[in-house]
Amino acid sequence: MSYLESLRVFVRVVELGSITAGGRDLRLSPAVASNRIKDLENRFGLRLLNRTTRKLTTTELGRAFYDHAKRVIETLDEAEALVSSFSGKPQGVIRLTAPLGLGRRLVAPLIPRFCDDNPGVEIRLRLSDRNVNIVEDAIDLAFFLGEPADSALKWRKIADCPRVLVAAPAYLAARGRPERPEDLADHDCLLLRYPRSPEYYWTLVTPEGPRKMMVTGRFDTDDGEVLRDWALTGHGIANRPRYEVADDLAAGRLEVVLPETPPTVAQMGCLTPHRRLQDPKVRMFADFAVRELRPLFD
Repeated sequence: MSYLESLRVFVRVVELGSITAGGRDLRLSPAVASNRIKDLENRFGLRLLNRTTRKLTTTELGRAFYDHAKRVIETLDEAEALVSSFSGKPQGVIRLTAPLGLGRRLVAPLIPRFCDDNPGVEIRLRLSDRNVNIVEDAIDLAFFLGEPADSALKWRKIADCPRVLVAAPAYLAARGRPERPEDLADHDCLLLRYPRSPEYYWTLVTPEGPRKMMVTGRFDTDDGEVLRDWALTGHGIANRPRYEVADDLAAGRLEVVLPETPPTVAQMGCLTPHRRLQDPKVRMFADFAVRELRPLFD
């Protein structure tokens, strides 16, 4: 493995906080990734990382070395992007992230089709309903539902995504059907929650304007697909994107609750660090995703 490739390993290990995670991200075994770090340390005769059984941190020299190594890698990536823009054949890795449901249902099917047309591109998709630090995790393109909050990122709207409150017929038969937003206080609401999660209330569209409703329930999770499964088995009311439950609604497995006061529409879009937007392969995938996904919401 070349010196530059060892630098890539070191940078990803520092960014992800472990040799195992850094190696996995680059498709290397922990042993190979560890050897690459040792090669760098032996090259300089200095320790770059402090390792314990529980924690990995950079030494003072390691932190300074990381800052310079990251700039070297970014410069190399920009040079490769420049060359591929002239050749018309995109090359290299695109790192994507998306919420679980959106990623599984809408983003993942796009990837094989894009790579079939662009065989020089590798795509690494990470799915999570938790907030992701796009810059620290070196993400090239992040799909999202909601309102982009980070002004340091470039965002591009794909479509408006309607949301619905849904419950199983069995749940509604047992607990009654809410007639007004206030009735949600007497129901089991299935909540998407994780550390620093914003969903402790649902915002509904009413004749008087958006209204925040405090909601509670016995179950919460950080996986939106689990919420849908709980709703299907009659355990409560869920607030989900319509595309995610469209088949269940059509088949009668779920029913819309409070159709006259639905949740506020979410924006579906993609976020990109400003610098990475200049990479032709990232821009090409973003254009492709927008072109393929937007008609689904027309």
